[in-house]
Amino acid sequence: MSTLLQLKDAQLSFGSDPILDHADFAIEDGERVCIVGRNGAGKSSLMKVIDKEVLLDGGTLNMSGIRVARLPQDPPAQADVSVYDYVAEGLAETGALLKRFHQLSHLLAQGDESVLNEFGTVQQAIDARDGWQLSTAIDQVLTRLKLDPEATLAQLSGGWLRRVALARALVVQPHVLLLDEPTNHLDIDMVEWLEQQLLDFQGAIIFISHDRAFIRHLATRIVDLDRGKLASFPGDYDAYLSQKAHLLEVEATQRAEFDKKLAQEEAWIRQGVKARRTRNEGRVRALEDLRKQRAARRELLGSAKLNISEGSRSGKIVFAGEQVNLSFGDKAIIRNLDLTIQRGDKIALVGPNGCGKSTLIKVILHQLDPDSGKVKYGTNIKVAYFDQHRAALDPEKSIAENVGDGKQDVVHQGRPRHILSYLQDFLFSPRQSQTPVKALSGGERNRALLAKLFLPESNVLILDEPTNDLDVDTLELLEQIVSDYQGTVLLVSHDREFVDNTASSILLFEGDGVVSEIVGGYADVQHYLKHRSAQASAAIKKPTPAGTNSGDQKSEPKGSAQRPKKLSYKLQRELEQLPKDIESMEAELATLQVQVNSAEFFAKPHEHTEPVLTRVAELEEALMLALERWDELEQQQGN
Repeated sequence: MSTLLQLKDAQLSFGSDPILDHADFAIEDGERVCIVGRNGAGKSSLMKVIDKEVLLDGGTLNMSGIRVARLPQDPPAQADVSVYDYVAEGLAETGALLKRFHQLSHLLAQGDESVLNEFGTVQQAIDARDGWQLSTAIDQVLTRLKLDPEATLAQLSGGWLRRVALARALVVQPHVLLLDEPTNHLDIDMVEWLEQQLLDFQGAIIFISHDRAFIRHLATRIVDLDRGKLASFPGDYDAYLSQKAHLLEVEATQRAEFDKKLAQEEAWIRQGVKARRTRNEGRVRALEDLRKQRAARRELLGSAKLNISEGSRSGKIVFAGEQVNLSFGDKAIIRNLDLTIQRGDKIALVGPNGCGKSTLIKVILHQLDPDSGKVKYGTNIKVAYFDQHRAALDPEKSIAENVGDGKQDVVHQGRPRHILSYLQDFLFSPRQSQTPVKALSGGERNRALLAKLFLPESNVLILDEPTNDLDVDTLELLEQIVSDYQGTVLLVSHDREFVDNTASSILLFEGDGVVSEIVGGYADVQHYLKHRSAQASAAIKKPTPAGTNSGDQKSEPKGSAQRPKKLSYKLQRELEQLPKDIESMEAELATLQVQVNSAEFFAKPHEHTEPVLTRVAELEEALMLALERWDELEQQQGN
């Protein structure tokens, strides 16, 4: 393989700490390199250096004769520009000619002969530049990505706009393709489609992503940007995590030894001033060098400390709906939905963009009334809502003003804290806390929104695309917070691994208003879809028995809207799991009851006994619900 581009001794600074500190990097043909690092480490700036949008302060970038194309972090604006024209603009002057030729062709087809002379002039200019090959390239890319050349950007959703941007990057036939958070705003189907497109790409790829499943499927090498240095980790993402953890342990040990030696020398120099008039000048100079090394040292950025304030428990039922229907015009959003959400459920809403996930959340929160059906809303509901558009943040105000609502002192988890101290848990220094939100990166805005979200008490947590732009460390910490949260969670996310690690069940939007509930995570959705597809294939092959009306088979709506006479795949999985859950709860309850029944239990302090008694009550309630559910499913199976 040949080296396509190389950074040597690269230096770049925008503030006090360098983004690139004498860093080296190279990529070879056919590699797919993922750049990882904390929010604000400079990953996007590195992309811009490679794309020559930002110039280095020092060092060299060697890439002669190499075509580079970059897919930016945000999709193009929804302008009144055709898909063909936008993609053609990526080809500079020749693209401008092809764009005009395309426009003139339409005018001629409509009978406008006044453009005939210009049409001939443009055609000759394209001939002179041998531009017809590029015209063919545009057509091929648009066909491959299933894009309508005549559609305008204003007509497209965020996912399709991202597809158009990819077409514009691919049409130049780059040797190196740069992708900055390519999965943002894409639904799961489109993420999987993008993965396949990139696996088929013949050149090299450098990409930034927080989506761990995407990284695992795509990356052939990981490059870590940490405190201005670039370190390469051959192999897959899991190997990188293991090696990185080891290196950080070694670094911590070395720094502890360095600090110990520095402390000893500082003690010696102070003793020397008091005890004698002459000192070892070589040792003094060595101490000065140690002081300089310590002053120049960049500390590893700590992990965020995400702690959510949980309020008093909500009612047992958060939402109950029976035969719920909702439409916008002729489009069915929810059709014949039966859904019960109980306190403590963690439910992910999965489906393509625009399918109605946010609409269903509004129905559940009693912000929108359905067209028909019976609904029952929970009591004592305290909602914390993470909005993917970050509308809860005022871009003109500082982080501290947004999170603290202008107050210097806030109450978190029942105790007062200064707003600047609270924001340090989310990795915002006191100085950075005064920064306007509009100056923050995407990941920093998400952290600010989490800080605002987690401050007040809540018992229902709504997370709408919370993972966009978060670094992996913060993302994994958020996973733990959601898993440990005692309230109810409704989650909208296209991050497959995040869904698998947090959700106990999924509401799958299958289209035409059908919403199916599936126990488990995204992997269980895949099993469900394969099972349903196999059943559909078998039904097509199986002839209809004589005397039956084939239309009768379609009279019952799909999805979770109707209770099936036979257990569905997901209900069968739930039935198989319930005995194990019941056995586990009974074992834990028996252990706790032994403690409670002991003579000395109630002689212990209140702080010790109350958690045990609370857990016993929770287990007894959960066990009763599980037994009722087991009996219900057994009866359904017997019908």
